[in-house]
Amino acid sequence: MLIAIPKERRPQETRVAATPDTVKKFKALGCDVVVEAGAGAGAKVADQLYADAGAQVAGSAADVLKDADIVLKVARPMDDELPLFKRGAMLAAILAPYANKADAAKYAAQGINAFAMEFMPRITRAQSMDVLSSQANLAGYKAVIDAAAQFNRAFPMMMTAAGTIAPARVMVFGAGVAGLQAIATAKRLGAIVSATDVRPAAKEQVESLGGTFVAVIDEEFKQAETAAGYAKPMSAEYQAKQAALVADTIKKQDIAITTALIPGRPAPVLITEDMVKSMKPGSVIVDLAVEQGGNCPLSKAGEIVDVHGVTIMGLLNLPGRLATDATSLYARNLLNFLTPLIEKGGKSLKIDWEDEIIKGTCLTKDGAVIHPALQ
Repeated sequence: MLIAIPKERRPQETRVAATPDTVKKFKALGCDVVVEAGAGAGAKVADQLYADAGAQVAGSAADVLKDADIVLKVARPMDDELPLFKRGAMLAAILAPYANKADAAKYAAQGINAFAMEFMPRITRAQSMDVLSSQANLAGYKAVIDAAAQFNRAFPMMMTAAGTIAPARVMVFGAGVAGLQAIATAKRLGAIVSATDVRPAAKEQVESLGGTFVAVIDEEFKQAETAAGYAKPMSAEYQAKQAALVADTIKKQDIAITTALIPGRPAPVLITEDMVKSMKPGSVIVDLAVEQGGNCPLSKAGEIVDVHGVTIMGLLNLPGRLATDATSLYARNLLNFLTPLIEKGGKSLKIDWEDEIIKGTCLTKDGAVIHPALQ
């Protein structure tokens, strides 16, 4: 079988779907690998490294895709790439199905069996395939580093002969993978950290990292998590109580990092304009949810803006700002996903269409859209 790694064409996408190490692993499974020239440039992976690992380096997307049995990408294909796929090819990528539902019909029309890696079930045996977690971990780290670069003060307490510098105060909204990494990174830099989340399990996790947990803890809060580990939408009454607590807390903060997302829905508003007005001049907000509308309505996708004396960062694709590490983790996720599906000798795929992982990620099969979320 031939595995293709085309160059990413979406704006600001610096990652690539394979590393020389995963190419070697695919070769060891008996597969051939073709990589488009320049595909690894954004992640600082030279074509020669792919060639040394056993891949063929081809000059164009057409050359890479025309005979490929499996196509691995980071972002979803552009419309002009789809006609280059052969019928029956498998596509695995971050396909953003909720935001681009019409794309599934295009994959089906082309005869592509498309798998959305962000739909990976959160079960134990799929942890090593979980692209949301691997990329969010880096995003949480990068959010703190970016905030520190914008902030005009130091993070840790410093006691000097000239006086004492107070530590920065950082508040993290959402204690999922990104939020927990943000907490840990801010603590390592010496900040005083607090965090809020509607999931009961988050309280212990935040406190284990040295953060202070901020939440209205009532009966609704205790039931605010799905079986899959995601936050449930909260009632208007709870949101009002929580907003009042957060409003009182955020005015004391120097930096706020928001990470809250609900699959398939716009990002919840967590920091209102009034809250921004209450923050100290020179404060910084990093909105990791900006691609789904933002946790702050003043965020602008792809921009850093100053509103009411507060710097609001809405930068896109934070994992792509750490492209080498993000590529390494993402490529390993794909390898772990594909390895059980490749028959010995690499001659064909053996897919159990009833497997929980396959049913969770497969959008299209044999010319039809099959995922329940898109029907």
